[in-house]
Amino acid sequence: MSHNPEFAVVHVCAPAAAGGLETVVRQLARGQQAAGMRVLVLAIVDPSPVDHPFVSTLIQDGIAARAVRVPSRRYLSERRQIRDELTRFQPAVVHTHGYRVDLVDAPVARRIGAATVSTVHGFTGGDWKNRLYETAQRRALRRMDAVVAVSEPMWAGLKTSGVSADRLHLVPNELLGFEPHPRPEARRRLGIPLDQPAIGWIGRLSREKGPDVLVEAVALQADGAVRVIVIGDGPERGSLEVVARDRGVADRIVFMGQIPAAGRLVKAFDLVVLSSRTEGTPMVLLEALQAGVPVVATGVGGIPGAAGGRATLVPADDPGALSVAMAAMLERPSPAAHSAPRSPDNGPGWISRYEAVYRAAEIVRDGRTGSR
Repeated sequence: MSHNPEFAVVHVCAPAAAGGLETVVRQLARGQQAAGMRVLVLAIVDPSPVDHPFVSTLIQDGIAARAVRVPSRRYLSERRQIRDELTRFQPAVVHTHGYRVDLVDAPVARRIGAATVSTVHGFTGGDWKNRLYETAQRRALRRMDAVVAVSEPMWAGLKTSGVSADRLHLVPNELLGFEPHPRPEARRRLGIPLDQPAIGWIGRLSREKGPDVLVEAVALQADGAVRVIVIGDGPERGSLEVVARDRGVADRIVFMGQIPAAGRLVKAFDLVVLSSRTEGTPMVLLEALQAGVPVVATGVGGIPGAAGGRATLVPADDPGALSVAMAAMLERPSPAAHSAPRSPDNGPGWISRYEAVYRAAEIVRDGRTGSR
């Protein structure tokens, strides 16, 4: 498949400015284009005179990418635009990422005869509305020609929710071409003095990522010399800043907001923390481990499998355990954390594994439509 220049794939997502899903889509698009596929990325974004950073980055990478600008809840308009783009591009596979595009846009792909593939990056739970969307997504996944889970727990959960085993595939996330900035440069970019101990936290500021657990863990620590750098944005930022002030640690925690390609800055930190309540396979974990930076993380979702014994794991939603582990790691980092970075997969490869998923999806599509 990778040597057939006629094979075409379209990735569809509703991206944030940055994040794990966005990193995965970008890596897939770059790797698949390098493997000889014809690739297009369609990004569902709000109308804005400013270019979306996700789309701009893809174009800078030499990837064909288009912003599909849709006002809030104008799903019929979204479907018309997606249909027009797919009709022009004529993909063999439409690869969706996220519950919105699984629900709104995958049916359009089926109608034009493309095989449909969805990568499930994670379920966040949250309020009743989000849980309702995720329930609807699980039902929509049953109609996909192939569904990719990025961790073994997610694979098991999707199978339980009704996705048939012959359409369900396990493909953990990997890093392609990751080059972290050297420590002095990363510290300069973040404004961290070279001699100051620093902990890094990178992610969306929302409940499933557990930033509130991090703030409480910092409040339990006596060492006020350590700075905690929080990179990312989200709905809980304002409340987190209030809690940090109330808990007397506002001078220890710096909320940096969104930073493009934040994972390349991991070497600035003496320790990277993931305090998530739920996860798929977080890219920041892979980035920190690849850069040889010590990690303390909660043992949820795909984290234990991806860490492979090279991170200190603590229970979720336990600020006390997180605080103790952070202090211990800063005092005496684990030897495993400083081991040589893991080499990239020398087996069939991440891109080849997705190619195999696409082949399987085409077989299911042909059986569904009677194509030969």
